[in-house]
Amino acid sequence: MLHWPNIDPVAIHLGPLAIHWYGLMYVVGFLLIYHLAKRQMIERAEWETQITPEHFEGLFTWLILGVVLGGRLAYILFYNFPYYAHHPVEVLYVWQGGMSFHGGMLGPIVAGWFYCRKHKLPFLMLADRIFTVAPLGLALGRMGNFINGELWGRVTDMPWGMVFPQAGPEPRHPSQLYELALEGIVLFCLLWFTRKKDWPEGARVALFLAGYAVARIFCEQFRQPDVQLGFLFASVTMGMLLSSLMLIAGLIWLVLLFRRRETN
Repeated sequence: MLHWPNIDPVAIHLGPLAIHWYGLMYVVGFLLIYHLAKRQMIERAEWETQITPEHFEGLFTWLILGVVLGGRLAYILFYNFPYYAHHPVEVLYVWQGGMSFHGGMLGPIVAGWFYCRKHKLPFLMLADRIFTVAPLGLALGRMGNFINGELWGRVTDMPWGMVFPQAGPEPRHPSQLYELALEGIVLFCLLWFTRKKDWPEGARVALFLAGYAVARIFCEQFRQPDVQLGFLFASVTMGMLLSSLMLIAGLIWLVLLFRRRETN
């Protein structure tokens, strides 16, 4: 049996300003995604031919806003609306956690589509480059969850079971680390090492959707359901339901993309 290392959620104190590890994980994630997406475009001679540095920086600003706003709003609406309806000020307390991945994915897709349409940029190409490396951001986000001691797993008798102080005395699956490994590192490796294959534009976005959904549904078997929601029905959680829809969408998109290329 292991014990959660009781990490201070505040990384740096600058006078009255407290910089939290959770927020730092997002900053590092955004920087990694920016530079690795740019690297792919340089490899493919797309940088400065299909998108200028100025446009990419503008796009990335929109994507960051989409992640934060989409992730926060989806968490509030799908996971904890009654609480935030009575504590509206805490909607702004993003450093305490409380972000929905599914909203954090949909938000930048919508924001990116509008930005690309406005500036006449190749949306699917850019989406592919960004989603290829997006799992690194997910991995860092799960590390932030672990540091916060939140989103722990179900009770287990496995030797790596971990006691989280806020979850009681029983050892639990460190499900944040399972998700870090599968939704983050494994999915990133799958997408990164296939990035040079001749696939139709948009295929890596579809593969990301399907791959993340499979990993998330698997990890939900070990993750404790949100206390305010519990199981929706039988042993199905909100994460499973949303990920199942995502899996269906990703698979249908993959099939349509490759069929369209075969007929062209």
